[in-house]
Amino acid sequence: MKLVIVESPAKAKTIKRFLGRDFQVIASYGHIKDLPKSKLGVKIEEGFEPEYQIIPSRKKQIKEIKEKSKNAEEIFLASDPDREGEAIAWHIAEEIRDSGTIKRAVFHEITEKGIKEGINNPRDLDENLYNAQKARRVLDRLVGYKISPLLWDKVKRGISAGRVQSVALKFIVEREKEIEAFVPREYWTISAVFEKEGKSFSAELKTKEVIPDELSAKKILEEIKGKEFLVQKVTKKERRVNPPPPYITSTLQQDAFKKLGFTAEKTMRIAQTLYEGVDAGPFGRVGLITYMRTDSVRIADEAIGMARQFIEEKFGRNYLPENPRIYKNKESAQDAHEAIRPTDVKISPSSIKDYISKDECKLYEIIWRRFLACQMNPALYESVTAELICGNWTFKASGSRLLFDGFKKVYDDKEEGEEEGVLPPLQEGEILKPLDIKLEQHWTKPPPRYNESSLIKELEEKGIGRPSTYATIISTLKKRGYVKVQDGRFYPTTLGNVVCELLLQHFTDIMDTGFTAKMERELDLVERGEEVWRRTVSNFYSLLKGYLEKAEKEIEVLKGKGIKTDLKCPLCGGDVVIKIGKNGEFIACRNYPQCSFTSNFKRETDGKIVLLSGEKIDGKCPQCGSPLLVKWTKRGQRFIACSSYPSCKWTSPYKT
Repeated sequence: MKLVIVESPAKAKTIKRFLGRDFQVIASYGHIKDLPKSKLGVKIEEGFEPEYQIIPSRKKQIKEIKEKSKNAEEIFLASDPDREGEAIAWHIAEEIRDSGTIKRAVFHEITEKGIKEGINNPRDLDENLYNAQKARRVLDRLVGYKISPLLWDKVKRGISAGRVQSVALKFIVEREKEIEAFVPREYWTISAVFEKEGKSFSAELKTKEVIPDELSAKKILEEIKGKEFLVQKVTKKERRVNPPPPYITSTLQQDAFKKLGFTAEKTMRIAQTLYEGVDAGPFGRVGLITYMRTDSVRIADEAIGMARQFIEEKFGRNYLPENPRIYKNKESAQDAHEAIRPTDVKISPSSIKDYISKDECKLYEIIWRRFLACQMNPALYESVTAELICGNWTFKASGSRLLFDGFKKVYDDKEEGEEEGVLPPLQEGEILKPLDIKLEQHWTKPPPRYNESSLIKELEEKGIGRPSTYATIISTLKKRGYVKVQDGRFYPTTLGNVVCELLLQHFTDIMDTGFTAKMERELDLVERGEEVWRRTVSNFYSLLKGYLEKAEKEIEVLKGKGIKTDLKCPLCGGDVVIKIGKNGEFIACRNYPQCSFTSNFKRETDGKIVLLSGEKIDGKCPQCGSPLLVKWTKRGQRFIACSSYPSCKWTSPYKT
């Protein structure tokens, strides 16, 4: 008997379908070992050796693995093909080292072909890959267990610092500061509206200098009002728009957020299901996509051939480029796996939509379409630009029309905005008189707050994190209460601001983007066997230790004090501060206990704080005679309460 051990029951169920009776397939249910929760779990004096322990909830799985391994001739450890998967395989191997021959099988796709390739071409366990995971785990544990207690003591119990999440938080906090410091600048635009052959179009004034105010705009208007415009130049050219490369983890997460509204966490959860296998109706149980944690745009030759054949048969020869499209990886790419693609393009989204969930189908469809698109011909546009002259002023009109849809036949990314509308036929030397001239006032806008898509893009571009960590970074920031999501955008909470500022002041290198990116590159070197993991950790810890010793003496205790605002208490006129309680942040009067005013609050898009309760109203409390306030329940309903709460708990429904 041969034994295959994977992480998940879903993956095991799919693999069983493709292996014969000689094989048994069982699941470990993820990691079987981890660092202890109750202590540091790293032997610093013994070369930073991690003290891995059996996860209590995995004892049943370990018992089954050991029992099945006793009678197995060959044991294939087939956890996911990445650092975490290698650690799972390594820890299982430690528990069954006295059993049969242990091999490492790697599946890049859970299909009959992918499974048999992995089983027929096993390898040894990769110690370098395991060491890279071990180094990351130890580094993150050192930061979490050494810095977090300092934050508990100075700010609030239960909060945490993370090696990578803290840098992501810094991006969000710094963007908020940019927005708060931003001063809008007025500017004006002037456009002339024309009509020819029943078709209207507009041309915008092009100037070297910005038109700063209405007076300047009206001055220009006086010069051109009632005058004719000369079409001085008409330029036509064809423009190609090439298809985008196939998805990698970061671009899939970005697109799933923009197109489908999925969080990174949800995207990865669904992608994992599509990779491990689903019941796909007439196609049986099969993995629909290749491995979803990748930074490579490389596609296997066989998959390219499959796509090209499908494109020619489905859309025709003119949609197929003469040669396959080969995409170049970024220098930082590990290239351990292919791009994310369908395992079989013949399994179209429409053919399986009745057998898988709506969200699974939506995600599969964008992967399927993007993969086909990346092997199709470019879209072709005719762009027309016209320059119109009136006195000393030049106006520009532009338009484009689609000549050939190319890859857009399957993947029409409307965000690219290739089509600007079609201009009517214009001749050089032609005279036109405008129907209207419009003056419009505008204000410059601050940089937008990050959403999940733009934050992942920033993390990737700055070299922070890796494909397997983006979703975790974002979910951790939300769970810790460091950020709030409002209208799909990240706002740092008061707690997030405080933690970020403390870390920036006292742990400079750890919060430095370049330093964090350098650590990621060092982990990559460990994975390739070009760096020793203990040395990487030791160098980092020496730096961390110095910061810790200094910070313990210098960090001001903020617990209980609150963060000052520019608001005044509606009851006593005292200063109002933001405090951080066990249920989140709230507004309170600094004169407590003499004044017990509190309120929930929200931040406007410009950063301004608005009270959600605490508005003083006429009347006195019938029980104690204190002033009355309007407050809000968690469900958004108003009620009247005594301002002396909690000593007086009188309340009454709010009546309009």
